[in-house]
Amino acid sequence: MKKPKPLPGLPSREHILRFIQDSPGAVGKREIAKHFGLHGADKIALKALLKDMTDDGLVDMAPGRAFHKHGGLPKVTVLRVAAVEGDTIWAVPDRWEGSGPAPRLRMMEKGRKGALGIGDRILSRTEERGSGHVAHPMKKLQAGGETIIGVLVADTGPGGKPITWLRPADKRARFDFAVSDMGEAQIGDLVRAELSGRGPATKARVIAVIGDPFAPRSLSMIAIARHEIPHVFNDETLEEAERAAKLPLTPDGREDLRDLPIVAIDPIDARDHDDAVWAIPDEDEANKGGWKAIVAIADVSYYVRADGALDREGRRRGNSVYFPDQVVPMLPETLSAGVCSLKAGEDRAAMACHLTVDKHGKVTSWRFARALVRLRANIAYERAQAAHDADVPDEGWDADVLPTLKNLWGCWALLAKARAARAPLDLDLPERQVRLDELGNIAEIKVRERLDSMRLIEDYMIAANVAAAKALEAKKSPVMYRIHEPPSREKLVSLKDYLETFEQSFALGQVITPAVFNRLIDGFSGDDRLPQLMEAILRSQTQAYYGPANSGHFGLALGSYAHFTSPIRRYADLIVHRALVDSYRLEVPGKPKGLPERTGLGEADRKGLSRIGEAISALERRAMEAERETIDRYVAAYLATKTGEIVSARITGVQPFGFFATVDGLGGDGLVPVSTLGSERFFYDEAARTLDSEHGRVSYSVGQRIDLRLMEANPISGALRFELPHAPEGGFRNRPPRRDGLKGKDKSGKHMIGKRGRPGNIRHQGRKR
Repeated sequence: MKKPKPLPGLPSREHILRFIQDSPGAVGKREIAKHFGLHGADKIALKALLKDMTDDGLVDMAPGRAFHKHGGLPKVTVLRVAAVEGDTIWAVPDRWEGSGPAPRLRMMEKGRKGALGIGDRILSRTEERGSGHVAHPMKKLQAGGETIIGVLVADTGPGGKPITWLRPADKRARFDFAVSDMGEAQIGDLVRAELSGRGPATKARVIAVIGDPFAPRSLSMIAIARHEIPHVFNDETLEEAERAAKLPLTPDGREDLRDLPIVAIDPIDARDHDDAVWAIPDEDEANKGGWKAIVAIADVSYYVRADGALDREGRRRGNSVYFPDQVVPMLPETLSAGVCSLKAGEDRAAMACHLTVDKHGKVTSWRFARALVRLRANIAYERAQAAHDADVPDEGWDADVLPTLKNLWGCWALLAKARAARAPLDLDLPERQVRLDELGNIAEIKVRERLDSMRLIEDYMIAANVAAAKALEAKKSPVMYRIHEPPSREKLVSLKDYLETFEQSFALGQVITPAVFNRLIDGFSGDDRLPQLMEAILRSQTQAYYGPANSGHFGLALGSYAHFTSPIRRYADLIVHRALVDSYRLEVPGKPKGLPERTGLGEADRKGLSRIGEAISALERRAMEAERETIDRYVAAYLATKTGEIVSARITGVQPFGFFATVDGLGGDGLVPVSTLGSERFFYDEAARTLDSEHGRVSYSVGQRIDLRLMEANPISGALRFELPHAPEGGFRNRPPRRDGLKGKDKSGKHMIGKRGRPGNIRHQGRKR
């Protein structure tokens, strides 16, 4: 850029703004002074002028003290990769304080493709193009300063001086942090804070207020904030959802199945209904004793077109996240709980999987078609089971609903027979169910009962998922497989060592199949140690994931498997639907206004299937962790009124510092510190995973059932703390030396850090988790 002749005195605000906008790089006070030839007193005056321009909202200051136009992007700034769509990488500002929504920039990736992934922080040069921006990466940065979610608590320090602490919402955290800046937050608020400093000098600065952590239906917000789960749809996505919901629904290009008594069987607390089933004995002599079945799945690809705003948001979320108090849907409720949800008595667009099942339960053929369905009933698992067992329909059911259930059970008897012959991994692990009352308070927490009606639906869904994968393979189409690889040798060695503590052998040289694990489980039938054995087997398994390169599904003992049955809540299923549309030419007529025309695979789907698989696999793991943490918080909230009571528990883990236990029937892990176990010294046996007293009088081992006194239940973190019902004589004399830098307590009982009794910025929470 040609440098103009310096102006006499200070430049005008307009000249400074133009220079900032036209400069290709970062512009700070030094660059402005040099450009306009300012020296001495003029540079001091420039500093005041820039402050006035900032206060007046004309310019903003980016990190590094560089200026840019107010509401715009700095020329050089830190971006965070937010989405990967095929070969296109989208990024957003790592920090955005503008008045509108954060801009979305296309990253002009240089060099090796695939070098950038979701969450990466990139120092970038931004460039305005048309009505948007692009970014040119300059340098990949390390992860940003650690942020933490927690609750602000008040305390008093030496001399009565007030101190504010941040109590983390992560149950693994061992410390509270001194707060250096509360911002607009108040004591008791759930906040996001940024940690700075190292070791005992670490402080927390509040950067966002999340809300009241104890308000009804708020515990899930802790997980949403902690895992940065998107839970608000932008206007563009909502507007497209409204347009999509108005798409005409006619039999044109669809099979009209509205006369069939198709039913949906779901959990009683289901938030959406994306699958329904129907079956009838096959009248074809060639398949005598066999069945015809239909698995009808919501036709989400009709409404969510590739490369549109809905599609981008669905891919960014990856899946819906289900909490006891709310669901964070992958798609706006206009679709997920509206036109895409299969509801009785209403016409719905569906993708129908027609299955032929022979007398041995083997699926011999399949066919996919777009269809129009009208369900006869939405039935809860419990009601379906009760009606089938009693052979009595529910009041209000159509006359053909109970016969449909009988047929579904008849066909399922063969599918279950084929499943038994296939011998998939049979881990029957308990699922906790939290039921809330109308005010959002906890009414009940229990282990969800496993019914045949649940297994029935699972087997129909598995059959349809296998059919989808094989149908796409037959057309040599791209497939988003659900992949579960066999256990690694390292995990098998670890399992072998663990089984030896049970006096159970495990040959590493054998061919490892799910049936090998099933035989182990059968050998412990009726044994109190069965739950811990199944947990150990579960830990030996690899993490399932999505991808276009098939490696089979070890747990289900299947060679080809894809997810087809839940496109409302899983992006992987939506890709499978689109691939079926393309492969079997299932486009339906009509050109929707304001929406992409095609309902098959988009350009981003085809070009970036591997990247999409990696991304949605990571998002699935995030959702699972958030859901599990929230259940733990509800368990802690439920138990918070029972502190001091004796509870029946089972030891789930042993460490040198104590053992963890879970409450029978509720779950939620809590610690029993070794310091409370008695005056004897305890030794940790890593191989046997036991804590043994010095003279062999007491031993604590994984799986052992034990009565414990609940000492603490923290709903914010989900952490529990137990002690033995009667603290042994001299129980605290066995406390091990501190290894966290804490030097004891002052007169107020607070832990102290550092020399001469001066309070540090970290406070031990009084328990090691």
